[in-house]
Amino acid sequence: MNHTPPAPSGHVPCAPDNVTGNGRIILDSLALPVVVVRADNAIGYVNSAAEPFFGMSRAHLVQMRLTDILPGDSPLFLLMEQVRTQDHTVVEHEVTLESPRLRHDGVTVQGAPVMEEPGSVALTFHDFSAVRVLDRQLTFRSAARSVAGMAAILAHEVKNPLSGIRGAAQLLETSVGESDRELAVLIQDEVNRIRDLVDRMDMFSDRPLERRPVNIHRVLEHVRRLAQQGFAADIRFEEVYDPSLPPVWGNRDQLVQVLLNLVKNAAEALHDHPEGDAPPQITLTTSYRPGIWVSTGAGSQRVQLPLLVSVRDNGPGIPENIRPHLFEPFLTTKTTGSGLGLALAGKIVGDHGGVIEVESQPGRTDVLLHLPVVTEDRGTP
Repeated sequence: MNHTPPAPSGHVPCAPDNVTGNGRIILDSLALPVVVVRADNAIGYVNSAAEPFFGMSRAHLVQMRLTDILPGDSPLFLLMEQVRTQDHTVVEHEVTLESPRLRHDGVTVQGAPVMEEPGSVALTFHDFSAVRVLDRQLTFRSAARSVAGMAAILAHEVKNPLSGIRGAAQLLETSVGESDRELAVLIQDEVNRIRDLVDRMDMFSDRPLERRPVNIHRVLEHVRRLAQQGFAADIRFEEVYDPSLPPVWGNRDQLVQVLLNLVKNAAEALHDHPEGDAPPQITLTTSYRPGIWVSTGAGSQRVQLPLLVSVRDNGPGIPENIRPHLFEPFLTTKTTGSGLGLALAGKIVGDHGGVIEVESQPGRTDVLLHLPVVTEDRGTP
């Protein structure tokens, strides 16, 4: 939806070629991406916040047209046409900007005419995706705390009686006839299955997390080898790594567990529901993306999460009705699943002070981990 503010004028009092000196300093200090597009859709100016938003440098962007970045049917071009026609500021909410170069959902875009250059439009982008990610992260942590409490109850109230039941079944197996022996074995198998489930839930407990510098690429390489030797032997892997990344401040074993679980989910999606004729593929990516900060608690310092790890598959995508509930415990679409895998992943990433999010559409699903890195106060290796 869009609306035109009632103000008589919404002109921006500077032309793109004149954004120098104090004007440039002010615009570069803004956290919001600002782009000035000329009448021929050439990009005349971008501020520093626009670089991570578009994933390109300022020097590169100002040599391009907006049509080089977004398709001609993007709602952004209709908004700019309204600005040029009405000579007023126009605001549109919940805009999706999608192309092979970028994807942003739920963006609020404000377009205003540039006073000194007819036909030029100043665009300001308000991306609330980070806020939504952090809101979901708080939900994940709340769900994990609920499971942690349940795990403590189960460990106390269930595991102890299970040991007695299993011991009794073992005694029965040696003293009953052949026909009843199978029942005794069945009891033991079911007891073992319940014990394993309780053990998995016990992983949600709030034990202190031992952390040290971890090379995320060695973790990913280890996970890839494990997957290709087992459940993903028939799936092609692509690795797109940034070798200059600093170490993650984390627990290696738990990071292996999270990433192995995510790769296993991707492989199962590819096996169960292949999408089109494209060969099944899982892409592991690392990159440096400054911009997300979180607070680790009341009165504590904010922590930057610049290291991004992505696990992508080219499967059918996640059903839209499932996406808001992905990290809720016991939610699963698998006939043999427990529904604890992603809930545990969310809990572990949260314990690291990180953020996990999922982006999915038909033909592509990305699970993104935003993680902290080693800094001076944590003891650079």
